[in-house]
Amino acid sequence: MTLPELPRDMPAPEPKEVDEKLQLDLHHLASDAGLKGHPVRDERCKNCLYYLEPDKSLSYCWHMKLRILVDDDWWCHWWQAHEE
Repeated sequence: MTLPELPRDMPAPEPKEVDEKLQLDLHHLASDAGLKGHPVRDERCKNCLYYLEPDKSLSYCWHMKLRILVDDDWWCHWWQAHEE
């Protein structure tokens, strides 16, 4: 996918200070959680207690220390099995 040409008088898009702050905050959050972009053994967000919509590939993690959108195949230190 190619992006359309910008008008000559329009500046190129650049991240703002708020974007850099959010990126740093999210990086610390992910680091604290040990968030990985892949499952660990059979543990993955999709089969975690805190994954809000297990039938979706992208869903909200409601763990009190995370509370972000996560991929169903990710994993973090706070993974917890569903109660049987």
